[in-house]
Amino acid sequence: MLWIPLTLLYGVLKGVREIVKKKALEKNSTMEVLFMYTLLSFVIVLPQAGAAMGMEARFYPYVALKSFVIFLAWMFSFRAIKKMPISLYGVLDLSRVMFATLLGVAVLHETLGLCQAVGLILVSAGLLLLKYRPRGARRESGERSVAVKYVVMAFASCMFNAVSGLLDKILMKDVSSSQLQFWYLFFLVLLYLFFILVTRTPIDLRGTVRNKWIWLLSALIVVADRALFVANGMAGSRVTVMTLLKQAGCIVTILAGRCLFKEKDTAHKMVCALIILAGIVTAVL
Repeated sequence: MLWIPLTLLYGVLKGVREIVKKKALEKNSTMEVLFMYTLLSFVIVLPQAGAAMGMEARFYPYVALKSFVIFLAWMFSFRAIKKMPISLYGVLDLSRVMFATLLGVAVLHETLGLCQAVGLILVSAGLLLLKYRPRGARRESGERSVAVKYVVMAFASCMFNAVSGLLDKILMKDVSSSQLQFWYLFFLVLLYLFFILVTRTPIDLRGTVRNKWIWLLSALIVVADRALFVANGMAGSRVTVMTLLKQAGCIVTILAGRCLFKEKDTAHKMVCALIILAGIVTAVL
């Protein structure tokens, strides 16, 4: 059952990453952060290049597909995070539970047990309660409305992340964690570089290198992804349960929204977070 604490670690680090993304985007553009963040992450894993070699040729297209899916997910998520409160993004990010659960059941033919079904309902209830808070509390919080397109981007990111999680589960049956991490970052760097060259997007390399948040972001994704890949490769790990465990990051973003970004309505969001946490605990019983 080691895959459970590994997935929880990923969830917590995922929440921390959303905070660091928000801080990094205060100093650089979306594409600057995305490109340098991905490049530095690849540099960090370069020492494991030897262990990454030897992957069967038939898996390269699937890893490249995963990279393309992540390419789209990050393009959407970074733009959404830059334009909305971090706590709101953390809530919207819970929708990936729905996408991943549907994919796990439809593609991997996983079954939802009673505990997993109740856990999913509790997580969904927490999400809905956060959205439909009392009008008085909404006015008191002073939160600005967020453009619909950024909400759509957040949901699109969740959908693509769910697809990526499904590909992880499938690939980790035959590919090692070192191989998957090395090659998906390699393809990802190429995709962002291609996008920058084709669109002629200006990149301030000196400014991005000086942005300490990008360095921290790169280290966090390497650690978090390795934990998740190892968990996916373990016998008995299930996409539906793992998706629920990953939502521990939502609590991190709610607390950060209050402490770091001075966002309001913390009490209401924490009640919702407790409901979500109850759903997470129920799902793994």
